[in-house]
Amino acid sequence: MTSFYDDVQKVCALAREKAAAKGRTVIGIAGPPASGQSTLAEAVVDSLNNDHQGSVPAAALVPMDGYHLDNEVLRSRRLLSRKGAPETFDAHGFCDAVRRLNDTSREVFFPRFDRKMDLSVAGAISVHPETPIVVVEGNYLLLNTRPWASLNEVFCASVFVSPSSDVLRARLVQRWIDHGLSATDALERANGNDLPNAELILGNSLKADLVLQQADLDKPL
Repeated sequence: MTSFYDDVQKVCALAREKAAAKGRTVIGIAGPPASGQSTLAEAVVDSLNNDHQGSVPAAALVPMDGYHLDNEVLRSRRLLSRKGAPETFDAHGFCDAVRRLNDTSREVFFPRFDRKMDLSVAGAISVHPETPIVVVEGNYLLLNTRPWASLNEVFCASVFVSPSSDVLRARLVQRWIDHGLSATDALERANGNDLPNAELILGNSLKADLVLQQADLDKPL
């Protein structure tokens, strides 16, 4: 099993290999909940920027989580308990925004999800027009249903992070315990929403250019 550092370097190498001669290189990193795709994406962007000299960042990170529907909208649709499922995101808005990354004539802004406030903050992420690489990360980036599948036309390369079901279950339960739930409630929460979402992603995602197991992480999720 390769280390987390090895996986970061693999993705960085893939990004450099796929770098566009002109325009922007967009890399998609997907995976089920608790797979570690967010941690990996952050580390990849940090690594690319650390290896770069210049006033404009070499890489930027765009997370899908900024496109969570607001809790009031979810509550009105009786979807609050399903938060994190595909239908609880502004999928069309997100896919349209990712396609705008192909336009390098201007700065592009994206929302950021604030976990403490449990809401999205508009315009919190900016992508400089001269930043050559953008890493997009999220659970459903490779989901083989519309509109998610349209993202495959934007990505220069894709990465799928796929630990085993047992690893995912353990991580998901621990995540809810860390949020203050009892072991019983954490298991119920994971089984009720997170694991069905994970199974959907594992069974219905497009083939990625690079698949990583991420069974062991030396960084927190």
